[in-house]
Amino acid sequence: MKTDSLILHPLLHSADLVEEALRRRLDLIGLRPRQARVIDALSRMEPASQVALAREFAITPASMSTMTARLIDAGLISREVDPSEARSNLLRLTDRGRGLLSEIHIAWGEIDAMISQLVGPENAAELSRQTKNLREKLGGHVPGQCKSPSERTR
Repeated sequence: MKTDSLILHPLLHSADLVEEALRRRLDLIGLRPRQARVIDALSRMEPASQVALAREFAITPASMSTMTARLIDAGLISREVDPSEARSNLLRLTDRGRGLLSEIHIAWGEIDAMISQLVGPENAAELSRQTKNLREKLGGHVPGQCKSPSERTR
């Protein structure tokens, strides 16, 4: 079977190319794409535990620990002991991290504009609808945007 006849191959390749363009843009503010996503999600969830963040991104707590440690070292998030559970920590954006939110959103908007320019506005809108549909069918969601308050757990 030729890979160019598969749906998956061009989808993955396109995703890699878009992520590389985003990586270059976010380099200007010293972030990686996943770090930007964590900062954005934490802005909606804070305070949040590392476990809750890991759950939102469907990754292991250990992987999230590595990422949050880097963000703490960079002064973008802070960690404090959870007053209701001494064995747990809560994460919050620092003022510096909160200040990067607008830069992150600008970068994302620039990538949206690039996609729209490359494939046309109507195709970009349809691509957005279809990728959201695929994400939802696969059980994904926007991290930090729970469907109901009962779904958000620490």
